[in-house]
Amino acid sequence: MKFQSTRDKNAAKFSAAQVIKQGLAADGGLFVPESIPTLTKEDITALCAMDYPARAAFILGKFLTDYTAEELLCDCREAYAATSFVGGAAPLHQLGDTETHVMELWHGPTAAFKDMALQIMPRLLSRALVKTGEERTALILVATSGDTGKAALEGYKDIDRIKMMVFYPVDGVSVVQKLQMQTQTGDNVNVTAIKGNFDDAQSGVKKIFGDAEVARALDKQGYFLSSANSINWGRLAPQIVYYVSAYCDLLNAGKIAYGDKINVTVPTGNFGNIFAAYLAKLMGLPLDRLVCASNKNNILTDFLATGTYDRNRHFYLTMSPSMDILISSNLERLLYFVAGPEKTAAYMKSLNETGAYTVDAADLAAIKESFDGFYADEQDTAATIRATMQDHGYLIDTHTAVAVSAAKAYQAATGDKKPMVVASTASPYKFACDVYTSLYGEAPESPLAALSQLCEKTGVEITYPLRGIGERTVRFTDVVDATEMQDAMFAYLAK
Repeated sequence: MKFQSTRDKNAAKFSAAQVIKQGLAADGGLFVPESIPTLTKEDITALCAMDYPARAAFILGKFLTDYTAEELLCDCREAYAATSFVGGAAPLHQLGDTETHVMELWHGPTAAFKDMALQIMPRLLSRALVKTGEERTALILVATSGDTGKAALEGYKDIDRIKMMVFYPVDGVSVVQKLQMQTQTGDNVNVTAIKGNFDDAQSGVKKIFGDAEVARALDKQGYFLSSANSINWGRLAPQIVYYVSAYCDLLNAGKIAYGDKINVTVPTGNFGNIFAAYLAKLMGLPLDRLVCASNKNNILTDFLATGTYDRNRHFYLTMSPSMDILISSNLERLLYFVAGPEKTAAYMKSLNETGAYTVDAADLAAIKESFDGFYADEQDTAATIRATMQDHGYLIDTHTAVAVSAAKAYQAATGDKKPMVVASTASPYKFACDVYTSLYGEAPESPLAALSQLCEKTGVEITYPLRGIGERTVRFTDVVDATEMQDAMFAYLAK
C-alpha cells in the first residue's frame, strides 16, 4: 500500500516505511493511505481468537504492507508484553449494568493511552531506517500537551540512531506529567519547556519541519527530522487496533452479536484518537456514532455543529490539559476523506492565514454521518468523577470524565441504547490532584501528596509507573520562548 499527502492527489506516493520515517508530507500535509483495507466477518472471527499483540500485527499488516507478518508480530509481542502493560492492553470495564464500557488504554509504562502507539512505533521506525536505506540519524521532534512527550521519551530512549527532543508548555501540563518528562532517563533524549501553550509548541515544531534551511543544516550534521506526534502515520495506525479489539472483546463476552453496531466516545484534543476510530469504521468495523468529547476548549464541538473551525478564541487551561488544544491537526485527515485534497488544501490555507475556515454544506453533512460533538466544562468534569465513583466504585481521570460526561449527554439527547465504548486515556493518578479535589471538595496537601492521599481514601492502587515519582532525579529544567525552539534544538545537538 502507498500513502499520499492530504493536500495534493498528484503528489508522489510513498511506502509505509517511508512515511513513518518522514512523518510529514513535503507540502505540509499529512500522509493518508491511498485506499482503505477492509475487515471481513471472517477477519473479525479470526481476531476474536487472538490475543492483543496478534490482533495488532494483523491490523497493522493491512496498512504496513512493506513490513512482513513475522516482523510485525515480533514487534507487537515485544511492544505489548505483559511486563510493560500490567493489567493488559486495552481491557474493557463495564460501568455497572449500563451500556457503557470503559476501554482502559493506560496500563502501559507511562500510564497514558499514548503508550498503545508509542511502544510499537520506535520498532517500526527502526525497521523503516533499514528498509529505506537511511544512513543518517533520526531527530524526532515532539510537541506535547502532556502525555505524548513522556510516552515518546520512554519508547525511544537509548534506541540506536535516534535522538529525540520534546517541547511542552511550561504551565500547561500537570505536576505529574512534568515530573515524568523532567526525570526521563536515556542518553539520546532532551526535554525543554516553552513559554506558551500547546498550540505554540505544535506550531513551532511544524515551522521547523517546513524550513528547508533547517533541513539542509541538519543534513550536513548527519540528521533528518521525523515526528512521534499523531501527525505521523506510524503513531496513528496502532490506534485503530484497540477499537477493533474492543469489538472483539464485546463479541467474546456475549454483549453483542456480529454485525451489531456500537458507539464510541473519545476525549479529543488533536483528533488523532477519534480519527483512528473513524478509520476502523471505514474498514467495515460495525461502529455507528463517534462522539467527540471536548473540554472547555470546545472548538471541535462548535465545528461539528456549525462546520466552522475558528481558533480565534480564548484558550483555557483546564484540569484535562491533554485536551487544551485549539489546533486539532488530525482533523485535516478527516477533511481529506470527506472533501478531497483540493478542498482540504484550501481549508488549511485559510486556517493558516486567518485562523478559521468553514466547510461547505455537503462536507459538513458527510462529517455528521458519523460524528457528534459534546463537551464538559470544569464543573461537569468534577461532577462526573464524583458520580462515577459514587455510583460504580470506579475511579477515572479528568480526561475520561470528559468522555463519560459526553457519552451520557449523547445518550440522553438521542435515547440511543447501543453499547457505548468510552476511551479512557489516562490513569487517574496522572491527574491525582484534580481527581482528589473533585471527589472531596478540598485540595490535597500537595500535588505529589495527592497520589498517596487518593490511594488511601479510595483503596485504588497507584498505577505502577507513577509510584515514587517524587523521588526521581530531575534532569531537564530548561525553559525557552516559543520563538527560540529552533535555537534550543541546535543547542541540544551541539552538546
